[in-house]
Amino acid sequence: MNGLMIKALAFAAVLIIATVAVVNTMHIDLNDPVNMITMFGAVAIAFITTGVAVKYINQMKTDKSTGELVGERWDGIGEYRNELPSGWAFSFLGTIVWALWYFLAGYPLNAYSQIGEYNEETKAYNTKFEAAHANADAATLIAMGESVFLVQCAPCHGETGDGMSGKAQNFVNRISKDQVLAVIKNGSNQLGYAMGAMPPMLAQGADAETIATYVAGGMQGTAPAAFATCVACHGADGKGNNGTAPNIAAYDNTLISKVLVNGKKGAIGAMPSFKTRLTPVQEKAVAAYIQTIKG
Repeated sequence: MNGLMIKALAFAAVLIIATVAVVNTMHIDLNDPVNMITMFGAVAIAFITTGVAVKYINQMKTDKSTGELVGERWDGIGEYRNELPSGWAFSFLGTIVWALWYFLAGYPLNAYSQIGEYNEETKAYNTKFEAAHANADAATLIAMGESVFLVQCAPCHGETGDGMSGKAQNFVNRISKDQVLAVIKNGSNQLGYAMGAMPPMLAQGADAETIATYVAGGMQGTAPAAFATCVACHGADGKGNNGTAPNIAAYDNTLISKVLVNGKKGAIGAMPSFKTRLTPVQEKAVAAYIQTIKG
């Protein structure tokens, strides 16, 4: 046995000892067939790696270039028409067999998973939470909404709801003239109201300016004549015709719920949908809290 072989066997032994040490330290259960097969695989890899290394190192010392060259040349360098090494081919086939076994028998896709267990537990908890707070009073909803707002909404809208100095929706002053003008110019079709999409450019020039000033000012006093364009969907009072269109007079539960479920384009980027993050009771609570934020 030459020195190279001795060194290779010693290296393989070190790899195996290290693997066994890790298994013992982490208290891995070798009664689990997947863990056991993984352990055997690690030992096999240690021997195969050292064996392949010894084989090719010896070949590099003794072999000479032979065989037929391909016709192409790259900067005067040619390649031999060598067959794919059988070890590589069998290893490739082995990975396919291993994958099929792993997904169909060893650890099938429909078997237990921690993610699945977590999702089931979350679903059960949310059902229990909804039942417990189905008839929560106003004070409870506001307190709950504030806690949700501070975690989920404050990073963009600010802890006081001021919209980070106008960078996001300002709940204190509700809506600015520029925001109203932007909606008039671009239209809106994201919130999923029964009335459908609001087309862009329903008002232009001075008409758009007067509408934006009236709405941003809290719809106080006599509505301008141009506001008649808005009445058809939003109603003369701006409250959205019983929820069929957005309420542009004040925040209400429907408007806030629509935004939370569908998301909304904003000045600092798109607000994502919170449909899978908040329960219906939490949405109602956030709406209750936002309605308490006043300038």
